[in-house]
Amino acid sequence: MIEESGQVISREGDYAWVETERKSTCSSCAANKGCGTGVISKFYSGRFSRVKALNTVNASVGDRVVLGLAEDALVRGSLAVYGLPLLSLMVMALLGSAVADEVGLQQADGLTAVFGLAGLLFGFYLVRSFSHRIAADTRYQPVILRHCNEFPTETLVNIPR
Repeated sequence: MIEESGQVISREGDYAWVETERKSTCSSCAANKGCGTGVISKFYSGRFSRVKALNTVNASVGDRVVLGLAEDALVRGSLAVYGLPLLSLMVMALLGSAVADEVGLQQADGLTAVFGLAGLLFGFYLVRSFSHRIAADTRYQPVILRHCNEFPTETLVNIPR
């Protein structure tokens, strides 16, 4: 289970909208200063993401919670989003090249590119239909696992000494 902490910002029935801060592990890497990814991660630090999650612990607005997502759901979703369009582009480009060879075209690149583009668009269609099919599947939904034990930063700042 992949876990992330956040704060509930609203509720909708059995679901809650949770705001999480985007984090990067680049700050702990030794190559941080000379890496392009590290520079990009600094640009995006401090940004927030909103996630709709199943509210299994009856969290209220303002509560700090821990979200969880099954690893296999993340892997399958990633393969679908990245793999399907790429795979369909490659297959259709190869098909276009084979058709161009069969027809006897001297300049097969144009037909190969057109077939590849059609394959890419078909791959995007497959991803869209996959996402509609799993939209209500709870195995692919983030879930609020528990209330977070940390105190919100605002609370720590206002503690009298």
